[in-house]
Amino acid sequence: MVQGKTKGLTAKAANSRQAAKAAANTKKGKRSIAPKKPLLVKQAAMHKELTAKINKSIEQQMVSAASSGPLTIMKNTAPQTSSGSSKTKSKTGK
Repeated sequence: MVQGKTKGLTAKAANSRQAAKAAANTKKGKRSIAPKKPLLVKQAAMHKELTAKINKSIEQQMVSAASSGPLTIMKNTAPQTSSGSSKTKSKTGK
């Protein structure tokens, strides 16, 4: 064990400014490590290309569906049951 003072090994206080700056630079989303093997690099590139094609196709379908008619707010089209008659049935059970 050390007897006496150690020179120059004092802990520095963390700068709150730097901590806030580092926290602001963090990106959202899943963290991933880029593949290094040639086969995995090729597979990742193909996956990225296919994902882009699928997303583009979905966007084109949405645009064509929206442009075919007037823009409306989509509502639930399920048949609604009469809520008034069900309340009276449950009250008569007493």
